[in-house]
Amino acid sequence: MMLEALREQVYKANMELPRRGLVCYTWGNVSGIDRAEGLVVIKPSGVEYEELTPADLVVVDLHTGATVEGALNPSSDTKTHLELYKAFPALGGVVHTHSPHAVAWAQSGEDIPCYGTTHADYFYGPIPCARHLTQEELDEDYERGTGKVIVETFHARKLDPVAVPAVICHSHGPFTWGKDPAQAVYHAVVLEEVARMAMFTRMVRPQAEAAPGRMVEKHYLRKHGRNAYYGQGR
Repeated sequence: MMLEALREQVYKANMELPRRGLVCYTWGNVSGIDRAEGLVVIKPSGVEYEELTPADLVVVDLHTGATVEGALNPSSDTKTHLELYKAFPALGGVVHTHSPHAVAWAQSGEDIPCYGTTHADYFYGPIPCARHLTQEELDEDYERGTGKVIVETFHARKLDPVAVPAVICHSHGPFTWGKDPAQAVYHAVVLEEVARMAMFTRMVRPQAEAAPGRMVEKHYLRKHGRNAYYGQGR
């Protein structure tokens, strides 16, 4: 069996989604990439988490999307994952869920504002909402188009995908990523929490303003900047 260590990482990351309450039924997927081999390991489409094993995971070619190993069909979101990996070389893992608070913001078509320091500790500014696909994009290749629209959003806004490791897609839901599958899931958990906090903030005060830039800067950089001092060192 190919890429056994990566399979195990991707399997454990997928199993973390229901454990963290981020998915119902089969509403989510995690992938991981072996950059040297140009191969991606991803959850198979529509397989219940209770039945999933590492051997069920599907290996696909990064550039063609063709299945290299696996008896099952890869996730229907595979092409979206591949577009993200091709556009953003720092990514080692990608997650898609339909977690409810993040989806609520996606269905509203709004960025998730950075209202406070919890958000700023992990995301360097608002979580962007990518636009709807056009009819032509939907007809041509929906899943690949979704990935391209995410990439377009980051390029148009000049966002660093490492500093903002998440996006919500209009009327759809969230994608997150990280240096490996485990970190991608971690960011999915944090995204759902900050989406929930932002929703509560709007409920308390609909006209609430985003946190000032100096607060965002301080909190993000103290954890991720060159002179970061949060935690016990690296």
